Amino acid sequence: MFTGLVESQGIVTRSERISGGVRLEVYAPDFGRDMAIGDSVAVDGACLTLTKFIRGAFLVDVSEETLARTTLGALRQGSHVNLERALRMSDRFGGHFMSGHVDGVGRLHMRQAAGNSTLYTFAAPETVLPYLVPKGSVAVDGISLTVADLATGGFTAAVIPHTEEITTLKDKPVGAEVNMEADMLGKYVARYIARYLGESEGGPARRGTSRLGDLLRELSEGR
Repeated sequence: MFTGLVESQGIVTRSERISGGVRLEVYAPDFGRDMAIGDSVAVDGACLTLTKFIRGAFLVDVSEETLARTTLGALRQGSHVNLERALRMSDRFGGHFMSGHVDGVGRLHMRQAAGNSTLYTFAAPETVLPYLVPKGSVAVDGISLTVADLATGGFTAAVIPHTEEITTLKDKPVGAEVNMEADMLGKYVARYIARYLGESEGGPARRGTSRLGDLLRELSEGR
């Protein structure tokens, strides 16, 4: 479990194809000094397992399933990634609950200055769109963001300078792909309502149409 409060940036120093996926080496000497082999770490929002430490870097294996659902397959030597350790029950809780199971890949559509923050507009996939609500939470590349406004096919979030400084968001070019995870509370509610309506599980998230999909869209639009 994660919170979306990025702790550090890492640099990919190696990405190699292995049987069943990809092995990443991430250099982050000041990150996770209290971590151990087998611990979970969020890399650009995707939950991975530490397999080895090497001279200020750590290794993680990325499965074919994760590669198919995230942007991790596009990482190359020199790529910067957002990092977060798994949440401990004794930690202060900021951000929002994140599982590290990416729901889909979206795109950065626009970036513009707005006073003391920056407005980011993202195009979101159908696996995320039904769960977006104004002032609700969404994870983008492992960063907990608040939905400021809904747009056709996506949303806008206001990002403060501190978040830009400690994450990779400011370096993303317009059009760049990003990992997205919908708020899990919204997914639980949607699943409960789907069962109540007698619809198959995951209906609106997978198809974008159904009574539940229509209801979620009406709720998100304040109708």
